[in-house]
Amino acid sequence: MINNDFKMPIIMIGHSFKYETEATLKLFFNTARFSFSNNENDAMGDNFVITRFDGNSTVSAHIRLNGIDRNKETSLPYNCDSKEIEYTVCRLVYELLTESTGITPPWGLLTGIRPVKKVIDLIRQGKSENEVYSALGNRFLVSQKKLKLAYDTAVNQLPILDRIDRKAVSLYVSIPFCPTRCSYCSFVSHSMDSAIKLMPEYISALCRELEIIGRIVKDTQTKIDTIYFGGGTPTSISADDLRTVMTAVQDNFDLANVREYSVEAGRPDTITEEKLRVIKEMGAQRISVNPQTLNDDVLKVIGRKHSGEDALRAFEMARKIGFDNINTDLIAGLPTESFESFRNTLDKMTELSPESITVHTLTIKRSATLFEQDKAERSQPAAEMVDYSIHKLMSEGYLPYYMYRQKNTVDNLENVGYAKKGFESYYNIFIMDETQTILGAGCAASTKLVYPDNKLVRIHNYKFPYEYIRSFDKLMEKKGEISECLLKIRSSQPK
Repeated sequence: MINNDFKMPIIMIGHSFKYETEATLKLFFNTARFSFSNNENDAMGDNFVITRFDGNSTVSAHIRLNGIDRNKETSLPYNCDSKEIEYTVCRLVYELLTESTGITPPWGLLTGIRPVKKVIDLIRQGKSENEVYSALGNRFLVSQKKLKLAYDTAVNQLPILDRIDRKAVSLYVSIPFCPTRCSYCSFVSHSMDSAIKLMPEYISALCRELEIIGRIVKDTQTKIDTIYFGGGTPTSISADDLRTVMTAVQDNFDLANVREYSVEAGRPDTITEEKLRVIKEMGAQRISVNPQTLNDDVLKVIGRKHSGEDALRAFEMARKIGFDNINTDLIAGLPTESFESFRNTLDKMTELSPESITVHTLTIKRSATLFEQDKAERSQPAAEMVDYSIHKLMSEGYLPYYMYRQKNTVDNLENVGYAKKGFESYYNIFIMDETQTILGAGCAASTKLVYPDNKLVRIHNYKFPYEYIRSFDKLMEKKGEISECLLKIRSSQPK
């Protein structure tokens, strides 16, 4: 309907709510481009949007789509706040686009990445399940099906959040390398072919950063709660390099109180018995083996160099070595994957009985190779796949325990982690809830400081390995704020 090369004009008169307006448009045109202005003369052609606030109480929207015009107008209470004006602008746009396209986004007007937080806030206010459904359904037009999923996820999260130690921190270690780049991927990760020359310097710099962060943690008498190795694919590096980095964690942090230590082994073509033994020997209890699909033809389309059988062998190898907490990731909506193919993958993985299964929905970012391909080639029955995963996993005893959403996700769907009771990932919950400080080490890692007054400060490491290595000393100058935050956390009264 909207050509990716065409920038649809969005005219905003009397307001500047660009971010939320664009987020609302993305619910319907998830890969379209937009141009924004406050000049009504820029509204040209067969496709444009004009939104207007008269400065008093009237909000209106005019949408032309494929040459057909639609208009809406409403009045607000006098002197209402800017958030209500912004919401009303977006709701009018949403309603007009629903009429124009015939699309009803399952999450309604909710555009944030953490819908479960809204549910948790309402539960903590004493709202019943029906009151939660009513509050979010009426205001944000969320479907009953998604309200129930969010509510169930919140209920499973709450006991863990109620036991959170806000004086402790989690540690994230970034290994931003992969054997090859998958066609759907937009993460800052680098193929081993291009990164191999940087590897010794990168491992050395990462270990130095772990030493610096470890000193800060020790000096502030801070406990480490969870550890997560992510990327990229941490098992892209050699067993010796993996041992080196995990030894740096062991040498620089007191692991006595760590409740969860995860390593995202990830792609089956990087998993070897030697690496798995290193991971187990160095203290990690939880790993991920992520086939995404077991369909060999789909794996080739997305640029994977392994087969479905390789994924099954990697899983069984991890079991044989003694891992009793394994997660596996699948993606709904991969190009060329049918519903039957997705169902077969999910059924096979549940037969293996991993402790947790995360079902992602394909998200197409502009920096991903897949974005450049024809939209028809990408279009798959993702909603049907996701619906099946909810029913299948919950019938097999898996409970939804964390959820997040992203822009440009196929069918405006969600990513959900399911786990058997007692195998929920603390780290995944904490990073979504944003109530515990997370210290990031390595290229593209982000430190998230949560002060006692709930102020959130992010410190981002450089995105590319050569930047990280070249500007390492400059980057470490930012670490002073970590000490300040951890001291304030330690001196705060328990909540």
